[in-house]
Amino acid sequence: MIRSVVRGVGQALPRKVMKNAEFESLVDTSDEWIVQRTGITQRYIAAEDETTASLGEAAARAALDDAGLSPADIDLIILATSTPNNTFPATAVEIQERLGMRHGFAFDMQAVCSGFVYAVATADTYIRGGMAKRVLVIGSETFSRILDWTDRTTCVLFGDGAGAIVLEAQAGEGTRSDRGILSASLRSDGSHREKLFVDGGPSTTGTVGHLRMEGREVFKHAVGMITDVVEDALAQGGITAEELDWFVPHQANKRIIDASAKKLGIADDKVVVTVHLHGNTSAASVPLALAAAVADGRIKEGDYVLLEAMGGGFTWGAVLLRW
Repeated sequence: MIRSVVRGVGQALPRKVMKNAEFESLVDTSDEWIVQRTGITQRYIAAEDETTASLGEAAARAALDDAGLSPADIDLIILATSTPNNTFPATAVEIQERLGMRHGFAFDMQAVCSGFVYAVATADTYIRGGMAKRVLVIGSETFSRILDWTDRTTCVLFGDGAGAIVLEAQAGEGTRSDRGILSASLRSDGSHREKLFVDGGPSTTGTVGHLRMEGREVFKHAVGMITDVVEDALAQGGITAEELDWFVPHQANKRIIDASAKKLGIADDKVVVTVHLHGNTSAASVPLALAAAVADGRIKEGDYVLLEAMGGGFTWGAVLLRW
C-alpha cells in the first residue's frame, strides 16, 4: 500500500511582530482583554514587500531543505490560501515559478482555515493514485490585507505567515504501524456561511472586502464540529485518543483548543499550541504549529499526530498520520 509520508517541514514569518498593546491606539481594547478571551499575545504582520507568494516560497524552500530535496524533486504544489496574490492565476503557480520549476503542476485550494488540512488530504489522494510521487503542501496567508482595522472583534485575532510540508510516496503494509497519512475526514456546511465570511469578491462587489465574523456563533459550533471529524479520523485509523502522541489543532482561540482537547480526552501536554505567538493565521496555522513542534523536538519519528482545523463556510477536517 502506498502511504504519503512527511519528508520535510518548513515555516516563514513576516519581519514585523505586532504586540497586543499596539492595538490600544487603534481600537477600544487592551492586552488583558485579548489574552483573556483568545490567548493571543502577538502576531506577525506582512510588510508591503511580503506577500502570500513570497512567504509561501520561503516556507517551501525551508521544507525542501529539511527534506534534503530540491524543487526538481517535486511533482505537485498545492497552496492553501484565502488571500492569493491575484484573483488569478493561482498563487501556487507563482510559487512554482519562484522555485524555478518548469515541470509538474500547481493549484490553490480555498477552504479558509481548514485549507491546509484539505490540501494534505488532497495531496494524499494524488500520491496514492499514482499522479505524484512528491507533493509540496503549503499554507500561506496575509490576512492583515482583509482585516477591518476599526473592528476590535476581528482585527486583534489574525496574523500573517506560512508553513509547508513535503509529502512523499512510500510503501506501507496498510496497517496502523505504517508511517504516513493513515486517515482523513473532511466536512463542510454552507448554511453557516454568514457566520464567518469576507464581504467582497470579484463576482459580487468587485472588491476584496473585509473579514466579518459572529464570534460567539463560531465558538458555539466549533468544539462539536472538531470532535466529529477527529473521532472519525481516529476510528478510520484504528487509533484511540489516548494513543495519540500529538494533537495539532487550528490555532484560532486558546479556549476552543482547550475545550476541544478536553472533550476528546486528549491530555494538555499532548496539545501543540502556538496561538499566543502567531494569532490566527488561517490556512498557515496548522503547518506553523507543526513546524514549531518538529523544530523543538517534540514530534519524533513514529509518533501518531492528529491535524485538525475549522474555518469559514463552515469547513472542518482532520488528518491522522504517523510521523
